[in-house]
Amino acid sequence: MGLVELYDVIQPSAFSDDKLINVSTCGQVGSGDKVLIAGVIINGTTSKRMLIRAVGPTLANFGVTSSLADPTLRLVRQDNGAVVRANGDWEKGNDAVEMVRVATEVGATALPAGSKDSALLITLPPGVYTAIVDSGDGSEGIALVEVYEVP
Repeated sequence: MGLVELYDVIQPSAFSDDKLINVSTCGQVGSGDKVLIAGVIINGTTSKRMLIRAVGPTLANFGVTSSLADPTLRLVRQDNGAVVRANGDWEKGNDAVEMVRVATEVGATALPAGSKDSALLITLPPGVYTAIVDSGDGSEGIALVEVYEVP
């Protein structure tokens, strides 16, 4: 287990060439305490639109032979522990056309129609959040959690 922290400390204008817009990590995921976590902090006074994804099955397209078949994604607000939103299949509970458009805009790999990958397209007020990826079917495998700031 390890922790990597990355901070964008420069104050350029939003979405300039100097602005960090994506962070992701990959790891072994299951259920219970075998989760993958990404912390997200929205600072300042303005809400930000975010694309947060848990990619499992689509990793097979990139040669990952033990990808997680059915990742689930929960976004938790840390000040009160409330689940802000959750998703188990990226096309359900989302506007799939808008999700594809935004993924293309930020440079994210396309998620195939009908895949069990998970995603949230959400506008978040300032605060501290945790994106938690676990197994939707109790299996184990490799998953990727991605966080994008959307222009």
